[in-house]
Amino acid sequence: MAFNPEKFIEEAVREIKEKVGDKKAITAVSGGVDSMVAAGLAARAIPNQLTTLFVDTGFMRKGETEAVLDAAKKEGVPLEVIDAKEKFLSKLEGVSEPEEKRKLIGELFIRVFEEHAKGSGAEVLIQGTIAPDWIESGGMGRDTIKSHHNVGGLPKDMGLELCEPLRELYKHEVRMVGKELGLPKHVFERQPFPGPALAIRVVGEITREKVEIAREACAIVEEEIDLASEKGEMERPWQYFAAVLPAKTVGVAGDERIYKHTVVVRAVGSLDGMTANFSEIPHEVLGRISTRITNEVRGAGRVLYDITNKPPSTIEME
Repeated sequence: MAFNPEKFIEEAVREIKEKVGDKKAITAVSGGVDSMVAAGLAARAIPNQLTTLFVDTGFMRKGETEAVLDAAKKEGVPLEVIDAKEKFLSKLEGVSEPEEKRKLIGELFIRVFEEHAKGSGAEVLIQGTIAPDWIESGGMGRDTIKSHHNVGGLPKDMGLELCEPLRELYKHEVRMVGKELGLPKHVFERQPFPGPALAIRVVGEITREKVEIAREACAIVEEEIDLASEKGEMERPWQYFAAVLPAKTVGVAGDERIYKHTVVVRAVGSLDGMTANFSEIPHEVLGRISTRITNEVRGAGRVLYDITNKPPSTIEME
């Protein structure tokens, strides 16, 4: 039977009302489609019992805070921005193991939430967890592919009841729900963005310099691919971004030998994120991306393109 977003919205709104009851709830939006759709459903179900937050972890995309505020304003959703950049960057600086990154981010994220939830009186946490999140996080006989911050990284004593209205949906279904809710096109069509954000687009050890390189490089990749897609030079991929690899490579500046960071560009086509094929980006587009990154991003000296499918790889680097 084909997925019916209208029917799903009715059922999800009823589920949220039953789960929350007369209690207050809190949710976060990250700028991604999952969290925005979850918040949109919650706003329909319990508009006078909901607190909506945006936590700036310091690992967000370029211009993310402004974009989220604009989207929330257009939807009439009151949004509180929490500046937690220093907390997250200090906690993660020097950490290199991917699962440790995810769990540290998940735990700190919930701790920040708890702090603000106490002031709001919230007893229920509404999350945009979707099917690939808990499938890849393992459990119930499944191997852990990678822990998602809203699944494997949740501390047991977080003190909030969980409500996950999108738990059984896949990404393309979430987009259909977003469209049916009347969310802006740039929200429900926006490419996926991982919960741990740029922290897992810095492969290996986290440093502030690498996070900034990832942020600027990701912005360039998005700009150039969006422009090329609009011009008809290529089909728009399902997800596309840049990541910083853990090794520097040699380069030249004038007559000097230098070592700079290596950036890898990733673009894939997919339906639900469970499998994906690398996108065949025209060489002209890759050339523009490479030139801009090496010219505009301080510390970036070499650009590679990833041509690995999922499986055997995952879409993100970590």
